Amino acid sequence: MSQESAGDSAIQLDALFTEFDAGSLRLRNRFAMAPMTRVKSPGGVPNSENIEYYREHAAGGVGLIITEGTYVRGPAAGPFSAVPRFYGTDSAAGWKAVAEAVHAEGAAIVPQLWHTGVDRGNTPEFEPDTLSVSPSGVDHEGAPVGRALTVDDLDTLIASYVESALLAQELGFDGVEIHGAHGYLLDQFFWATTNQRTDDYGVTPRRRAAFPARVVAAVRAAVGPDFPIIYRFSQWKGVDYTARIADNPGELEELLAPLVDAGVDIFHTSLRRHWLPEFTDHAADLSLAGWTRKITGRPVITVGSVGVDSVFRGDTIDETQADRFRFLTDQFERGEFDVVALGRALLADPEWVNKIRARQLADIVPFR
Repeated sequence: MSQESAGDSAIQLDALFTEFDAGSLRLRNRFAMAPMTRVKSPGGVPNSENIEYYREHAAGGVGLIITEGTYVRGPAAGPFSAVPRFYGTDSAAGWKAVAEAVHAEGAAIVPQLWHTGVDRGNTPEFEPDTLSVSPSGVDHEGAPVGRALTVDDLDTLIASYVESALLAQELGFDGVEIHGAHGYLLDQFFWATTNQRTDDYGVTPRRRAAFPARVVAAVRAAVGPDFPIIYRFSQWKGVDYTARIADNPGELEELLAPLVDAGVDIFHTSLRRHWLPEFTDHAADLSLAGWTRKITGRPVITVGSVGVDSVFRGDTIDETQADRFRFLTDQFERGEFDVVALGRALLADPEWVNKIRARQLADIVPFR
């Protein structure tokens, strides 16, 4: 392949510069900013630096911004006090300013609602006198951490998610994303390694999905039928890249079907490499995003190393990334996903989307 033809491959991303609608959510294109933890909100309150950070990325051309993970009220939501919270008067004022700044640049925005569960550990800096909580009070190695959640605790947690979702609606956000990925609390219910419960919330995939589904159903009941709910999930965990919550499409359906019934509008499948197939015994080239779309019938956001490990020379793009762009476009045209999220590429260059659209490849700042 010539250098020139590699550069021309970027044109194939034109299909992603089309509008996307899902319920009341309206996006100017199919690019989203992935949620990325920053720990830069002193006291849990978004400040002027946070407002400018999100405004800049909205101005850079994405259709949707998914905020960094924001703590729900708890109990024991996370380990760091400088992670933003999505509750309380001061945090609400900060987030309202963020939403207004993003909307002024033409992008939509949803907060990611987050509880870290056992990942919070035994020595948190934030609320150090409160024990960490999780489905079974054990980490991914079976070691005791904090305590197991009681049934009453589950009701309290549901109320926390509802409180934050209602606040997002009140502040003018365009929906919410519920974080159920990467080994955090809701994912700890999905994952048999951290869910050793023998009650209605454990043992089988469908029962392991019961509590996350209750969270979604309660949020849906509170915000009404038209406020979009995105649910993020993953196979991999921050503590184990090889982890799996489902070994085949049937098990995946058992986990996701209750979430569909509860009211999820869009699934956000967190992948480390968007081009890798998921269940190769069942399909040679279908990604987790593709399987999710096939099983649920819901719109899907894909993610996973889009726009990284690339070399831009002059007005051309290197052959490896050109191949990935072609494959991404093929996935889109096959209906595997509806929106693609970018993380590290946007950290390196907030204008990445605008520059791709304008063919200003030489101006893109690569991620290092």
